[in-house]
Amino acid sequence: MWLPFIEQVLNIDLSGDNGGQFADTVTAVMLLGGSDVDRRQFLAASAAVGLAALDLPDAEAVTRRANRPGPVGVGRGEVAAVRTMTTTLGDAASELGGGHARHLAVRYLTVDVKRWLDGRYTERVGRELFAATSELVHLIGWMARDEGNQGLSQKYHLHSYRLAAEAGENELAATALRGLADQAIDLGHIPTAVRLAEACEHRGRRLTNPKALAYYRNTYARAVAADGDHTTATKLLTLAQAAIEHAPALPGQSWASHYSHGRWAHESGMIHAKLGDLAAAEEHLHLALDIHGLDRKRTRAIVLADLGQVQLKRGNTETALATWREFLDCADGVQSVRINDGLTNIAARLPSVPDSPAAAELGERIAARA
Repeated sequence: MWLPFIEQVLNIDLSGDNGGQFADTVTAVMLLGGSDVDRRQFLAASAAVGLAALDLPDAEAVTRRANRPGPVGVGRGEVAAVRTMTTTLGDAASELGGGHARHLAVRYLTVDVKRWLDGRYTERVGRELFAATSELVHLIGWMARDEGNQGLSQKYHLHSYRLAAEAGENELAATALRGLADQAIDLGHIPTAVRLAEACEHRGRRLTNPKALAYYRNTYARAVAADGDHTTATKLLTLAQAAIEHAPALPGQSWASHYSHGRWAHESGMIHAKLGDLAAAEEHLHLALDIHGLDRKRTRAIVLADLGQVQLKRGNTETALATWREFLDCADGVQSVRINDGLTNIAARLPSVPDSPAAAELGERIAARA
């Protein structure tokens, strides 16, 4: 049943007066958001909670809420408002990192969006509202992960998946699975990552969006590469490239449609690095920076940190140091755990670099940021 699961993942006790009420996904995500605002402690991310996304969603969730009395009437204008706010908050986070303004997104979810979810609407509007809420919840999960709160991020992604599945939105559901898979890779839950990435890619096969296909295939490639399956990873890299070559340059409306050629090149480069092909890795990272361009400070800084690491492994020390200097310039003012990881990785490698004024300057700049 839902209540024991909610109590486990939210670390709260619902055995009181609420114990007899049906706890649906909307209730669960609002409890999560409320606890987030209250700054309660959350359990660490785990493989078990991630795999909970693969359970069957509640097929009647929207039907139960539709056409019932509520405090406010809801139409497509409210749905559009949620999507506009999600885009605005997402743009700020992409530029400055998930550590900026996440509390605003959570407040918007638990106050404004909650009021609309509890309002009066048709089933058709309800499905659109669930889908828009799924996108907002996914963004909050991304923000939480980018500021280093992995357990909280995982729970938001799990609820994003359920809301999308209940709305019948295949691409949104696949994208939420993708977020869980990507996180599982970073946390070292590799078998779980492979299972989630496989489920994401399988669900994504039904789509015609080439950017989404490339997005999911590269995630699956990253998971199997981490699992040591180089043959499957190489095959998926080829399929991802075939998809992105047919994708329009301009971003679409959905999260997956914002998977740019630059992000594809970056991820492909790091998968090539994992497979041991450093020349292909460097080529793809240059492609991301020089040809396809990355106009967000956070994203560009992350690629520069990765490129410097690949260049150092290839023996191009001075080039790597110059790349890392550019990384520090680009990362200024960005609040992201990915930036912090980049700084930590560079600091760990500098002692092995021959003494030089460039290396000393880098060390001083990194120390000054601590």
